[in-house]
Amino acid sequence: MRERGAAADEVRAEGHAVASLAGLLADTTRATFCLALLDGRAWTANELARHAGVAASTATTHLNALAEGGLLAEERQGRHRYVRLAGAEAAELVELLSALAPGWLAPPPRTLSAANRRSAMARARTCYDHLAGLLGVTITEAMAERGLLDWRHGPALTAAGTEWLDSLGITLPEGSKRPAVRPCLDFTERRPHLAGTVGAAICHHAFDAGWIVRIGTTRAVSLTPEGREALAGHLDLRHHAILEP
Repeated sequence: MRERGAAADEVRAEGHAVASLAGLLADTTRATFCLALLDGRAWTANELARHAGVAASTATTHLNALAEGGLLAEERQGRHRYVRLAGAEAAELVELLSALAPGWLAPPPRTLSAANRRSAMARARTCYDHLAGLLGVTITEAMAERGLLDWRHGPALTAAGTEWLDSLGITLPEGSKRPAVRPCLDFTERRPHLAGTVGAAICHHAFDAGWIVRIGTTRAVSLTPEGREALAGHLDLRHHAILEP
């Protein structure tokens, strides 16, 4: 009986931990903060407050809760306090919840500029440190079609994939505990895009090589002419709609 009671206590403790984590995101302001931080950059409390349309004091309270719950990490530079998502797992949790939500829940855009922003986000964006949207999904599927990724037993980088990365000058970090390849369900495409160290390395290379540039201060990115040429050549996407200007 004691063993059964101890087991029940452990289950309840686990349930409490899961409920506590879920509760952190069961608030519109905190969820809005986490979605904004999917751009992979560090934000100040005032920046997030303006983004979410709340008072600075309200933002601070919510940010403290997210940091104490392990979803955010803090950085301080002099008097300034910056926050970012605690890591790739936290980012992928937020993106997964977005993908599992019943449709894109934001209200229909009321202006042309708002419609353009939504379209740009759906076309190509960053998801923490890897590429998402139609661009991210297209790259992932093209890599699989070329035999660079193997999905038979879960996604894995093939020998051909390793050679392909080497040919582009992309080096994967050594000793990382993060999976090399991990699927991340895309919240606009509802198909997986590539996460993990490989996805992060490709995204980093795309920025460094000038294949993509950020659109304003959002997560949306745009393919440059150099990027369209590179994807056409390296992934045989010459006739794909994603390469249209």
